[in-house]
Amino acid sequence: MSDPFDQKKAAILSEIDLTSSDHPDASPKGTIDELCIPIIKLINSHKDMFTTSSCSGRVSVFVEGFKITKTKKLVSETPDEKTTSEMSERNPGQGENKDNFKIGAKGEGGHWLFVTHDDTKLDNWWVDKKISFENNSTKKIQDLNLSTRYVLFKFEPLILHVKTRDFEAASKLYTTAMNCGFRESGIGVNNIVAIRISIRLDIPIAYLETKDNGDGNNDEERIVSLVTENYLGLITKLGYDRFQENKKKLNHLYDEIEKHLIFAKDEPKKESKEERRERKRMEGLARREGVRKLKEEQKRLKALKLANGAENENVTENDKDDKPHDEKSEV
Repeated sequence: MSDPFDQKKAAILSEIDLTSSDHPDASPKGTIDELCIPIIKLINSHKDMFTTSSCSGRVSVFVEGFKITKTKKLVSETPDEKTTSEMSERNPGQGENKDNFKIGAKGEGGHWLFVTHDDTKLDNWWVDKKISFENNSTKKIQDLNLSTRYVLFKFEPLILHVKTRDFEAASKLYTTAMNCGFRESGIGVNNIVAIRISIRLDIPIAYLETKDNGDGNNDEERIVSLVTENYLGLITKLGYDRFQENKKKLNHLYDEIEKHLIFAKDEPKKESKEERRERKRMEGLARREGVRKLKEEQKRLKALKLANGAENENVTENDKDDKPHDEKSEV
């Protein structure tokens, strides 16, 4: 029966082979980032690893969703008359409960205004996004509250999730990633290694202004910038610089994985105390057996030498008896 890890790996690799613009995967983009393909193939060539998700790094401009998590209650200004009423999700008023709000909401209404994995598509990304660059007064900024939906400029670096066969393989990959500067990496459940690096950007640049049109239908929304176009150009440049650093780190990671995990020589397995004790016992027995055999061989050679010595003496005496007499001595 095939190993469960190998079965899962085969299924994932089959899905990767089928992924294309015509057959998108479950990610928002639908296809694997081109920059990630080489390192994905490298990792998947290792018998004890396979990738489960990836992102090569991206710049996005994200409009937050609604931030209220449950029905809010208003407390009347008169302490003796604590009446409550439901608040509007879009227009929370006085007495709003901080526990009912979540920061950076990605829920209902949250969406990308702009997103790219390609650093060549960054220039002047805001031109066609209908952003209002009006001169906002301090009073308006102070009026922003917990329910305000901000527009965030983000750079999110490379992230890889890799399933490994066991903790030993996970530990090797984790150590390699950490040595390459991916200090946000970690080992999760089921020996899944998350490879991450902290070169993020997360900057509020605008907010979503909603105007009630009074007809009960969709309210009018517009994006009001909190910064100038020059500042947008600056943070876009910061995003571009991070793309370059991200590529450099990715290439370094590729080289180190190839060197230390793909083409590395198998290291000798570390010996446990019990294994060392057994090895020493067997080595002692082998030495004792060797000494015994050596002594037996020495005894045999000594006996053989003695036997050969006695035989040689007999041969000498016989040679004396059999020596022919000189004829002249007989006269």
